[in-house]
Amino acid sequence: MQVSLHNPPPPALRALAALRLRALRGQHDTADGEWERIARPEQLPPDGNWRIWCVLAGRGFGKTRLGAEWVNRRVRRGEAKNLVIAGPTAADVRDVMIEGPAGILNCASTQRPRYESSKRRLVWPNGAWAITVSADEPERFRGLQADTAWTDELAAWRYPEAWDQLMFGLRLGANPQALVTTTPRPTKIIRALIARDGADVRVVRGSTYDNRANLAPGFFDDILRRYEGTRLGRQEINAEILDDVPGALWQRNEIERNRVERAPENLIRIVVGLDPAVTSEEDSDETGIVSVGKSRDGHYYVLDDRSLRGTPDEWGRRAVGAWRDLRADRIVGEANQGGEMISHTIRTVHRGAPVKLVHASRGKITRAEPVAALSEQNKVHFVGAWPKLEDQLCTWCQGDKSPDRLDAFVWAVTELGFGALGGGPPTTTSGL
Repeated sequence: MQVSLHNPPPPALRALAALRLRALRGQHDTADGEWERIARPEQLPPDGNWRIWCVLAGRGFGKTRLGAEWVNRRVRRGEAKNLVIAGPTAADVRDVMIEGPAGILNCASTQRPRYESSKRRLVWPNGAWAITVSADEPERFRGLQADTAWTDELAAWRYPEAWDQLMFGLRLGANPQALVTTTPRPTKIIRALIARDGADVRVVRGSTYDNRANLAPGFFDDILRRYEGTRLGRQEINAEILDDVPGALWQRNEIERNRVERAPENLIRIVVGLDPAVTSEEDSDETGIVSVGKSRDGHYYVLDDRSLRGTPDEWGRRAVGAWRDLRADRIVGEANQGGEMISHTIRTVHRGAPVKLVHASRGKITRAEPVAALSEQNKVHFVGAWPKLEDQLCTWCQGDKSPDRLDAFVWAVTELGFGALGGGPPTTTSGL
């Protein structure tokens, strides 16, 4: 049955799901066969011969539980002895995939593994063991060999090469298999997996509504109120893969074509672009913090995105941290939006961090168009993947409220390539 925001599951299915939830709560450890009795059909491994099981589903679908149960089941049955557990960051692997409420430890039966966090590994009583790896460290995937791999939120991995290295190492045992659980984005890896559906890949799709009976009613009330009908809702709830928006200044194929694994070592300048939020409430905009470097041949490299929703002290520390870690030349922020507040905040965190305040007398589209033109000329390169920034670039059109990460990105490239293009002479405060 096709489920959408406008077609929630009928009462009978919701009641059945509620029974399953009670069964889950009544028996925390799922012995062999128990998960098969309470899981929804789309949460069980597909039939036939396949190498990769790709689950593209919305938030709250039950992807983590599905992955943890699949891993534990393969271990119990002796199908997995050497495993790799990989997520976007080390914290994601530990807090969600391993120790989370629906993680491997909490879904284990009597074959409960021992988690040795300092060694980044899980060890099961039957001798099976798993290495935990962060996709932020693609070099750690080199040399790994496995018969089983579970990767979470693959669409948000910063370095696509981590996936390639993982696949090179999936070569042990009689039937090496990988599970991908992710909220989809139109990345090159996800599109390639979909194209292989029916060959060595099995793609399963699902929405948040599929697991509605197991989620708090307030969650749905809030989700529907905020996101129903929006592009974000279609992506994060209905798990749709959305193509480029007609009229957007940036195109995904341009970003993908010019993506690189590493920036050149001889960058002549690095700038941290800062677009601060006016308030720090729960529903406030994020503060955009995007770092860009320029090489001697006039190419630009997106090095970092540390944007967040937080207080001035929090975004100030993030911005200064980016300046310090990347050895950037300066932090550039828009004076129209709390200019003196920017200087004061950065000064409070680090008196020596140089800040340049720029006055935007021209419209956002006028500032953004030259930067977009550089992308069309193949001169802008994303170092790894920055999905949230890329989503903003490829969905923003003239007339829309320009998002935070995009603004920070435009300010950084403008400073590196066009100086005071944003308007009149910029005000510079350095050596605070």
